[in-house]
Amino acid sequence: MDDIKDLELMANKLRVHSLKSTSAAGSGHPTTCLSCAEIMSCLFFSELKEEDEFILSKGHAAPILYAAYAEAGFISPDELMNLRKIDSKLEGHPTPLMPMVKVATGSLGQGLSVGVGMALAKKLDKNNGRIYVLLGDGEMAEGAVWEAANMATYYNLTNLCAIVDVNRLGQSQETMHGHDLRKYKKKFKAFGWKTIIINGHSIRRVLHALRKARKSTKPFAILARTIKGKGVSFLEDKEDWHGKALNENQLKKALKEIGKPEVTLYSKIRKPKEVEVFADFGTNRYELGEMIATRTAFGKALVNLGKDTKKAVVLDSDVKNSTKTQDFFKEYPNKGLEFFIAEQNMLGAAIGFSTQNYIPFVTTFGAFLTRAYDFIRMAQYSKANIKLVGSHAGVSIGEDGPSQMGLEDISMFLSMPESVVLYPCDAVSTEKMVREMVKHKGICYLRTTREKTPVIYKHREEFPIKGFKVLCKSPKDKALVIGAGITIHEALKAYDKLKKKKINIRVIDLYSVKPINTTELLKHAKECKNKVIVVEDHYFNGIGSMVRRVLGKIKHLYIKEIPRSGTPKELRAKYKIDADAIVDAVLK
Repeated sequence: MDDIKDLELMANKLRVHSLKSTSAAGSGHPTTCLSCAEIMSCLFFSELKEEDEFILSKGHAAPILYAAYAEAGFISPDELMNLRKIDSKLEGHPTPLMPMVKVATGSLGQGLSVGVGMALAKKLDKNNGRIYVLLGDGEMAEGAVWEAANMATYYNLTNLCAIVDVNRLGQSQETMHGHDLRKYKKKFKAFGWKTIIINGHSIRRVLHALRKARKSTKPFAILARTIKGKGVSFLEDKEDWHGKALNENQLKKALKEIGKPEVTLYSKIRKPKEVEVFADFGTNRYELGEMIATRTAFGKALVNLGKDTKKAVVLDSDVKNSTKTQDFFKEYPNKGLEFFIAEQNMLGAAIGFSTQNYIPFVTTFGAFLTRAYDFIRMAQYSKANIKLVGSHAGVSIGEDGPSQMGLEDISMFLSMPESVVLYPCDAVSTEKMVREMVKHKGICYLRTTREKTPVIYKHREEFPIKGFKVLCKSPKDKALVIGAGITIHEALKAYDKLKKKKINIRVIDLYSVKPINTTELLKHAKECKNKVIVVEDHYFNGIGSMVRRVLGKIKHLYIKEIPRSGTPKELRAKYKIDADAIVDAVLK
């Protein structure tokens, strides 16, 4: 009984912190904090153990998360009053700037997918830790939530518990189902979850539900009926208070209603440890001139990686026979994880794996990564260590047509401040770049090609991030031709054709699209009288945009219209990115 009373007092203490901090900031979401106070009190001061993980999927409730961490002793309660200030780690929505936060949230509907990845990682590690995800009822309209619910059942994640704060009100109106919790229950049940409906403001009922979750033989969902703004009469269940802080007079009135809860409780959660995950691994040897697709070389590199590090996992979306990751799945069936055609959930799970010190490789067609871009965007705010690989790049995939062609993928990753973008042209460079990706901590994108291409590099060549290779060079070069991936082979054909006309060109393989060695690139452009041609199998804002930023004016050969089906050779010719187009550009 005393424990329940203390947890009730802690819930109100968290309410007080949330109200004070948002009023001091002049902004924030206090009412959504008030609705989940009992849930947060029970989780942080009764349920969560050292090896457990908590994800606040409803990231706009950040103030109560910070309040719980303050009461657990990880930050000073005084720091709560710096909420949302530019020099504070307590941002408006949670990010890893606050060291206890492993996952950035705020783009709703993503937390459960991350929880799936964390739960899978715990199972792989044979770790008894459990994953708790607190969701808002508004985000339950997101399809990604149900992708995650589906996958949790498929992998029988009995260590995953979803808690839905059903407070009825969204930002602009009532949520889809309001307080009809039976509808949420039917949905979870349809996906194979065990569910329970409770009064989310009853400490006793919350604790009972959490005990049932620990014993469940299925993924477990707690549907908590709550009141938005609970504890403050003029806020309770009232519309038009979402995202509004109380002014001074309103705050005084609210605090008077709640009272002055005095309690100190112990929490079993612990600060996460930094772990080094890099492991070197061997590479395959290829002969010069050997014809092999870079997607195939990538698959072979993964098998080697799997031999030398236990922390590599590969996530696929039912295309492993195209991305060539099937051999990894055969060699390491526990570390090859199929997510079927649910790319958003796959990316969210990769973030979860990253928080558990795994190196997740996420593989699909480059075109289909665009579907999951919001998850990739949030991964960068989570400081996630994810390696993304997009195959079937550009019109060079051939007859499948534009829906399958990755033509926006490079620009998608270039827009992210801390991403690395690599684009190999042969098997040797592919394998070496996979090693570089593993060494680099952060988001890396590798673009692979469907067609077989000749090996042009010797095994001893290295491909460090921020580098490029000069393939053809002379003192008489009339132009500098820059390509990457498939267009390197077109540039080399153009070099041979122009040489017959006694015209020399310099050819650079810009395999590191981002970042670029600007100093060296400027030097080569200057030696070629700043006559620069960039050729790429991509739409406008790709490799050319990076080169233009460094060199200024360039001649840019790229895909200028929506393409159609055809053979790779026909398509490169039609859209003017083949050897003949390069020759014409040089002559002009």
